[in-house]
Amino acid sequence: MAEILSLSKARKAKARTEKEAAAEANRLKFGRTKAEKLKDAAEKAKADKHIDGHKRED
Repeated sequence: MAEILSLSKARKAKARTEKEAAAEANRLKFGRTKAEKLKDAAEKAKADKHIDGHKRED
């Protein structure tokens, strides 16, 4: 005989696995390491300092 299962639990489990797959895709697409974020912040700070050094004062 077939196993009896709750359709609501099966639907929720399917939704949970789909949500986890989407989350994993987003982690790969948008996730950056702390080192990458710090490097970008340092580069931005250096560029801002460079630009500020070339501003004319009126």
